[in-house]
Amino acid sequence: MPPTLASLVHHSALKLTVRAGEGRLDVPVRWAHVSELADPVPYMEGGELLLITALKLDAEDPEAMRRYVRRLAKAGVVGLGFAVGVNYEAIPKALLDAAEEEGLPLLEVPRRTPFLAISKAVSAAIAADQYRAVTAGFAAQRELTKQALTDGPQGLLRALAAQVDGWAALYDASGAVVAAAPEWAGRRAARLTAEVERLRERPAPASAVVGGGGGPERSGPDDRHDDRVELHSLGTGRRPRAALAVGTASALGTAERYAVHSAIALLTLTTERSRSLHAAQQRIGAAVLCMLLAGEPDHARAVAGDLYGGLLDAPFRVIVADATPASTAADGGGDPFDGLTEAVESAAARAGEAVLVVPEGDRLVALVADGGAAVAACAQYAAALESARAGGGAGPESGDEDGLVVGLSAPAGPITAAAAYKQSEQALSVARRRGRVFVEHEQLAAGSVLPLLADDAVKAFADGLLRALHEHDATGRGDLVASLRAWLSRHGQWDAAAADLGVHRHTLRYRMRRVEEILGRSLDDPDVRMELWLALKATSTE
Repeated sequence: MPPTLASLVHHSALKLTVRAGEGRLDVPVRWAHVSELADPVPYMEGGELLLITALKLDAEDPEAMRRYVRRLAKAGVVGLGFAVGVNYEAIPKALLDAAEEEGLPLLEVPRRTPFLAISKAVSAAIAADQYRAVTAGFAAQRELTKQALTDGPQGLLRALAAQVDGWAALYDASGAVVAAAPEWAGRRAARLTAEVERLRERPAPASAVVGGGGGPERSGPDDRHDDRVELHSLGTGRRPRAALAVGTASALGTAERYAVHSAIALLTLTTERSRSLHAAQQRIGAAVLCMLLAGEPDHARAVAGDLYGGLLDAPFRVIVADATPASTAADGGGDPFDGLTEAVESAAARAGEAVLVVPEGDRLVALVADGGAAVAACAQYAAALESARAGGGAGPESGDEDGLVVGLSAPAGPITAAAAYKQSEQALSVARRRGRVFVEHEQLAAGSVLPLLADDAVKAFADGLLRALHEHDATGRGDLVASLRAWLSRHGQWDAAAADLGVHRHTLRYRMRRVEEILGRSLDDPDVRMELWLALKATSTE
């Protein structure tokens, strides 16, 4: 505890006597200051015990003393020490009355007690308090380190909550609570998700203080809303990897502050170590992926071991994400896949799912459990990004993902991993052509081929293939294009096609011979019929 007026009064060597303000002696004293100025307020910071002899004061003037004491109290002076036997044999009644009226503690200092002794006593008490705080801080650091090594983040949070006499919680990169202590703190910490999200938008390291002010209902400790919560980002990267929340009934003291800073350092170290392990895991994942795509599922399982074994034993899907060069250069060259990676990995971690994420230069490949939370998170992230683009706003994160395109395969297994990868690439290609963010391969298989004919290259091919027929019809010498469409739609049935056109079947036969002559191709060739039919469909979509 820092020195207080009460501790100075009880100091046996000082012999101080309380003459006014007995009810406010528990106020901490930040320093003892001597000033004989008529107005020392400009030189005060607040929290001082002011020592005077009234050398330049008219201490017997009631109005002057009221103004003097009122200025001191307003400036934050916590007490006034008056030396008797120097200029006045006793404390003047005007000063006593003013101090009583203002509630400012007034201490009588005997002649044999020099002001220097009081200053030394305050300085020694402050130094002792700081030493106790530092010692307690080192003890807390040792305890937090011990708990972190023996019981991981949960043990560290439990020790931190005990040190600050409050609660503590750890959040992951997505803002979800991953650990809390005591047990009831999880519900309280979950209410701060929005604040944690805002903290993550700021460059690390970042911190914020959230005050109380909850609703009226309070049925237990987990419903406490009147605490003071400090939020601290964890990690050294461009985007914070995690966050720490510490809730207490009041502002932290020096010892508690040491404990919090120690916890931040230990959790940051754990986070960075986790990132190194994650990088090593990604390298293993890249090897597993290469083996799967090379058709070696048994070797892939052997290398994956417990890391991804469960994922390879059940149906999975392949995600392939691509980014334009512009997006990779956005925001100072940040990783355009950061947001998608965090969304997928965080969702998988919360659901207890295995996930394999492998960066491949300007691409990202991921294997995720079919029907799992990671697939849903990928779709939700892409939907939010597509909505932001449609509205002309930034993406879910900082804008790095402006050129992001994602393709998702159909469910697959280790033996068909290469085919699933190809499906993802096909879905990604379609998404790029259509200006979409996310396309599933199953959507393509369940839909129609006609939308694919909207491609400019297909239309150019169709125009070139049918140009000679259109030029012939433009001279008014027949209707070869319509006749060809009717004949193909009836699978070469002359009577049915002629009936659709309202002409004799011999007329239709003549027109088909003219088509063959003009195009230089035989309609008996199924490839020719297919190309002509697709060309007719492509031109009809314009």
